[in-house]
Order: sequence, then C-alpha cells, then structure tokens
Amino acid sequence: SVRAYTQQPIDPRHIETLKEALLRSPSSRGINPWEFVFVDDPALLEKLSQAKQHGSRFLKDAKLGIVVCGDETKSDVWVEDCAIASILVQMTAHSLGLGSCWIQIRLRNHDESTTSEKFIQELLGLPEKIRVAAIISIGHSGEKKELKPADKLEYGKIRNL
Repeated sequence: SVRAYTQQPIDPRHIETLKEALLRSPSSRGINPWEFVFVDDPALLEKLSQAKQHGSRFLKDAKLGIVVCGDETKSDVWVEDCAIASILVQMTAHSLGLGSCWIQIRLRNHDESTTSEKFIQELLGLPEKIRVAAIISIGHSGEKKELKPADKLEYGKIRNL
C-alpha cells in the first residue's frame, strides 16, 4: 500500500490499461455489477480525501482516484465483485510501475451523521442503488516499500491436504 505520491503525471496509456483491467475483472455469473468513476481533478481528489475520518487524506496527493462502485440491484454479491476488481486494478497498477492503496469506504463514516458512502454518492451525484465499496488511489510512488522477506510470511495460515 502506497500512501505517498510524487507529482509525476500518469501516462494516459497506463490509465487506459487500468480501465481495461477493471472491465475484464471477473464477476459472479458474469453480471458485472461494478461501475468505476475515474477522478483526476485535484480539487475533486481533495474533496474525496475527506470522505472518511481516518485513512483517506493521502488521496489528495495521488494523480488518480478510482471510485469502485456496485449496483446492488444487479447482484447480491456486488461487494465481492468490487473487491475482485479493486485488487486486480492494484496489481495492474503495480505491473505498470505505479503505486496504489485501497481506501475502505463501505461501512465507514464521514462524520457522526453521514456515512462515507453517502458523502461520496452526493459529491459525485450517484444514485442510491450505486453503492460505493472503496476508492483506489494511484500514482507514482513517493515512498520506498520493502518486500517482507519470505521467511517472515505466515506460512502457518496455509494448510496442505
């Protein structure tokens, strides 16, 4: 998870690749209930960075935010389908040399009276049936991340039968 970004722009070809990855994402029964809002406007990224009380402020420094949504009227597993698409776009971003971070929106609060989801629905003019699962921040990494050494991985969480 990258939470610091440089001001280097993202190559437009990379943005097209990210869009394609999302649209190729698998979904239950091929229903594709997901929808994606690509935000690159700095003023709108600043507003979206305030969607929840903690853990979203770094979005204002990203060059791209992808709001991952699902139409709850199309599928009972829209949440899972959105999660699959989210990790797929993060892995695609990584393969393009970009950093990214998942920003949980579903079941989080903007303030004491408004959910993060409602805040974003109103900000982006989304209808109620279009639920907001997460935002993926994307940009050129402004921090160096070290991989966890293989001997530090939790292999005890894997069972071989």
